[in-house]
Amino acid sequence: MIYESVRKYEGEFKTFYPYSPAADRGRWENLNLCLRKKWISLGEGYLNTDYPALTASGYMEFCNIGDRAGYESGYFERRRMLYALVMAECMEGKKRFLSKITDGIFAICEESGWQLPAHNHYSTGVHYKLPDIANPVMDLFACETAAGLSMVAYLLREELDGISPFICERIRYEIKQRILVPYLNRDFFWKGKPGQKVNNWTAWCTQNTLIALLSDEDLTQDIRRQILEQAARSLDIFLDTYGEDGCCNEGASYYRVAGLCLFNALEVMNFVTDDALTDIYRENKVKNMAPYILNVHIAEEYYANFADCAPACERAGAREYLFAKRVGNENMMRFAAKDFRENKNTVLPRQSENLFYFLQSVFTSDEILAFDASGEISKPDIYYESVGLFLARDAENFLAVKAGGNDDSHNHNDTGSIIYYKKAKPVLIDIGVETYSRKTFSPERYDIWTMQSAYHNVLTFGNIMQKAGAEYHADVLDVALKTDPVRIDMELAGCYPPGTVSGYRRTVEFKKGKWIRVADHFSPYAKGVFLTLMTVEKPRQQGNVLYIGELEKLYFDGNVKAEIEEIELSDTKLKKEWGRNLYRTKIYPADSEIAFTVRLDEK
Repeated sequence: MIYESVRKYEGEFKTFYPYSPAADRGRWENLNLCLRKKWISLGEGYLNTDYPALTASGYMEFCNIGDRAGYESGYFERRRMLYALVMAECMEGKKRFLSKITDGIFAICEESGWQLPAHNHYSTGVHYKLPDIANPVMDLFACETAAGLSMVAYLLREELDGISPFICERIRYEIKQRILVPYLNRDFFWKGKPGQKVNNWTAWCTQNTLIALLSDEDLTQDIRRQILEQAARSLDIFLDTYGEDGCCNEGASYYRVAGLCLFNALEVMNFVTDDALTDIYRENKVKNMAPYILNVHIAEEYYANFADCAPACERAGAREYLFAKRVGNENMMRFAAKDFRENKNTVLPRQSENLFYFLQSVFTSDEILAFDASGEISKPDIYYESVGLFLARDAENFLAVKAGGNDDSHNHNDTGSIIYYKKAKPVLIDIGVETYSRKTFSPERYDIWTMQSAYHNVLTFGNIMQKAGAEYHADVLDVALKTDPVRIDMELAGCYPPGTVSGYRRTVEFKKGKWIRVADHFSPYAKGVFLTLMTVEKPRQQGNVLYIGELEKLYFDGNVKAEIEEIELSDTKLKKEWGRNLYRTKIYPADSEIAFTVRLDEK
């Protein structure tokens, strides 16, 4: 689809020069004054701050002790500092940030490898303790670093050349050695092959490779075509991985480095081809990918967060708005515009080190703020068949059910599990994932408790939990979204090792404004079977009622035994997301049926 459009293009490929360089003072000084002051203030805060040191011993900690966070914190802070200083200089235009910017450019250019330690491996999968400068690895952040530096050179070329012509030349040299040469001459898994199942890496790396390379005005037309054709092949493979419904099986927090990176990759390609690829935005699959993030939105910063997703994500902004605009989805544009206005951190978001995103945001800000977002935002009940994701809501309650299987990208063994929020407060949760470590993406992944079905809202049979793999999946028996109540009915026995249970049927029903009911029937009955319920609020049992703090009550059919376990969180990331403790309630049924009802109309 994309490859054919690029192959047929017969015009000249332009250089990617987005928005305006800093030398275009009229354009920059016409930006929102308050926004300009915020960026200048942020840059001023870094003027007397040293760039973090990155050491060889720090790089080796991933291989030596499995730690990612130590080296990565300094690595990302270097980039945040540099891009904040660049934005401040562009906003102010007085050259007082240039010296510090030059320091940052050379600090990053002198890094032996732009790839993270966790990604420092080749096709063999063996991790190397230190980078091989002769064989650069194009991982997510090597590509993103190249994109960032290319934008620094584009924005400040005139100012930096005034200091020395070798600053921008150094950037160009490093991008050629670390990105251009390996991209055209070596194989990386994320480039993809026909029929290969790929993930966010493909769109993310491709987007940033295009930004980094196509902003070089000295590239020949032949090299530009090679770059664009390879990118187009990769993006077609990425699209083939998605179902027609556009659901991101990696979840909400990965949408912004998957679907939105596809969008920006297409934007770069359209820029350099005079919009020769705009037909792609009329494809149903692409049109369905844009509003995914709206459909999984719960309230405020909360999203349905199965798999490795965090429960809270960055608010929507310019990229979501622009993607929605391209596909003609005004409902999604309203959502993005409202979220953008409510965002208290529009400058240097906490989860982004991409300078191009900052440019998109500042130069789209006025349009977003002027957009009429007063209409109602529709969030429909929806079933994403490609992933098995069931979503339903009323004015106060949000319900998500994860059918599908245990072979998703960033998979947890969580098939059949549910998430329930009441008035934007979490009642039944998906924990998410701890801080990434060496163990996270290794054969030991499912030794981590957050990945296990016993810590998701499904049954455990004695000590037997669900297994990972394509063969471990739900059989969805029925989905009803047009009825009252809405309902999903599924058979989950196939998610467990063969012989565990002959049948495990789960039915989840939601009568809007009245009740939610979850009913499990399994056979044969055996002692030790329990239902897990994960909560933030401390539960207590009174008869057949389980109180979830002061937030909600679950009414069980008949008497059940409840064991309440307090989990003290030690992981920094999980503590930031949930607080100091979570609770696992294990419900032991008296027979082969267990069901509970949430009475939504109860005062």
